Amino acid sequence: MILLYDSTFEGFLSLIYEVYYKKLKPTNIYKTLPNEIIFDEIKDIKTDEENYKKVLKAINTKFPKNILEKILNIFMCDSKDFEMALLEYIVLGFKDAKQLNNINNSCVFYLNSLEKELFKNVHKMYAFIRFEELEDGSLYAKLECKFNVVYFLAKHFLKRFNNQNFIIHDINRKLAFIKIDDNYSLQEVAFFEEPNKSQNEDKFQKLWKSFFTGVTIKERINPKLQTQLVPLIYRTYMTEFF
Repeated sequence: MILLYDSTFEGFLSLIYEVYYKKLKPTNIYKTLPNEIIFDEIKDIKTDEENYKKVLKAINTKFPKNILEKILNIFMCDSKDFEMALLEYIVLGFKDAKQLNNINNSCVFYLNSLEKELFKNVHKMYAFIRFEELEDGSLYAKLECKFNVVYFLAKHFLKRFNNQNFIIHDINRKLAFIKIDDNYSLQEVAFFEEPNKSQNEDKFQKLWKSFFTGVTIKERINPKLQTQLVPLIYRTYMTEFF
């Protein structure tokens, strides 16, 4: 049986309810159906508020806090096929929560590895994200990343830009974290008009490029190593690579 859900966390919890309480035996889980022909039965799981709240309450009651955080972290790895492993992981936890730390279980090992990969991406984005000053003095950063890291970046920069308004915008996911004064929120952005830069921003960017060029030792330029250290996916919005 193939299960379909709407790609939301609430939708996935609704799916867990259907699997756990109706004894479904899925062979795969998809957000959207693939192009290839599927001969298995297909069941479309609708997001149900009552059902997903029951599952969330059960997880909060039975699982340690760090396990719920891990489940949420895995859901940020949206470019990976994690659903079957995460379903197995949660069902395993309902049977025996102690087993969720047993890396001999394939789902535990896989999700631990995926979470580590997520935080490697987050750590890289701390260094590779570039903010631009806008006309109103606020800071704006665009990014494209393998995983959904906006929440983690927002948490990081809230501590560092405590008195500064800023926006972190994930272009591909149409998601933005917006901080204005003491108000901040994570919002879906269906349409976003490119903001105007401040008069000083071009000057800042030229200075940064000049510094980047000035510290470069031409005899030691190694494009292959540079690509390993700063993969192309991170360079799109990095000032020094414009």
